Order: sequence, then structure tokens, then C-alpha cells
Amino acid sequence: MQHVMPQAPIEELTDAELAGRIALGDMIALQYLMRRYNQTLYRTARSIVKDDAEAEDAVQEAYILAYRAMDHFRGDAKLSTWLIRIVVNVSIRRVRKLNRSAEVIDLVADADGMREAGEDLLEAEMDEHAPEQPERAALRAETRRLIEDKINRLPDIFRTVFVMRAVEEMSVAETALCLDIPEATVRTRYFRAKGLLREALAREIDFCLGETFSFAGDRCDRIVAGVLNQLDPPPGAS
Repeated sequence: MQHVMPQAPIEELTDAELAGRIALGDMIALQYLMRRYNQTLYRTARSIVKDDAEAEDAVQEAYILAYRAMDHFRGDAKLSTWLIRIVVNVSIRRVRKLNRSAEVIDLVADADGMREAGEDLLEAEMDEHAPEQPERAALRAETRRLIEDKINRLPDIFRTVFVMRAVEEMSVAETALCLDIPEATVRTRYFRAKGLLREALAREIDFCLGETFSFAGDRCDRIVAGVLNQLDPPPGAS
């Protein structure tokens, strides 16, 4: 009787082994692959096409292309890097197709007049263990929408690098490999993107400061009425 060796758990497979199983038509392995990299590929595509629906379509197209070429994956690079490069190419092609008259995203050309730096983003101090109140959850959601809007407004050549480095927390080397640009260019664009984002958020904050702790309308009327109700009317007052 021939004994069949049990297969290793899917989460323990190497990139090459996972690709091999997918190339043989293992749909469970393919589903695992997609759930593992969906967010990374979506964020990458979204940073290029700047549209939710287009980004989803780009990710789907990238997966289909990757599936059909999976038997060619040899593990020379990380599987995630290989997939990201596919979705980058698909996304750029979609941008060209959607707007042929517009300036096409150039992920290779360098940006002029910018100095390389390694400054890190400031991190807000937050208590991760405290239960989140509904008001705080709503504030976080609004803050996220504001940041997403400002990231969306970054110039094309900066936006994708920023998403890969700051949002996906990819290394400089991996970002450079995915976009096929020098590591120095990644550092420069990331630094510039952070500066532009900080400037945009600072302008938003300055605009809102004038309305901070607003004290008018019903609140003002309520205080006035409360004080008057606690005072003895002066002699002769009606």
C-alpha cells in the first residue's frame, strides 16, 4: 500500500511552494494568496488609479494575470514583490487607457530640486488598551477620511511611494524593487511626500482653529440665562 505524505499547512509553505500549488490549480491556495495580499495590492493600485472601483478591477486583473503566469514564478524575488509589480503595471495601463490625453504616471523619472532625507513620520501617542468610545471612533473615522483625501491629492510620483512606505510599511529596498526605481529615489520621494502631506494637514488645522471650542448660539444663550436666573434682580427691576 502506497503511503501519501501529508501536505504542509498552507501558511507554512514557502513562496515557491505556494506558487507551485496554485500553478497546479489549487483553488484553496489561490484563495489564501488573495486574502493574504488583497489589502497590499488594493492600496498600491488605489495610489495609482485614484479610484476605488478601478483599483478593485486592477487587483482582479492582476490576480488573473498572476494565476496564468504562476508556473513561471521561480522565487527569485518575494511573491508579494512579484504581485505588486504586476498590479503596478496593470494600474498604469488602466490610467493610460482612461485618460490618454493626461500626463501618464512616470514611476521611473526622478523629481527635481529635492533633497534626500531620512526623517520619520511623527507618531501620535495613543493608549491602545483603552476601550474606544463612540465619539472617538467617529473622530478616528473622520481623521482617516481627511488623511486619505490628502494622500489622494499627492502628486502621482510621490503618492505610490508614500503608500508603500508609510501605509504598507515596506522597506526602501522592496519599494525600489517593486517600482523599478533606485533606492535613493524612493527615499527622496518619500521625504517629499511626507512634507507635502504635513503641509496639507497643517493648512487644514489652521483653517479649523478659528472654530475650535466655539461658544455661540444655544450654548451662549444657555449660559446667559443660567447666570441671570441665579442673580437677585436689582431694586426697581421689572
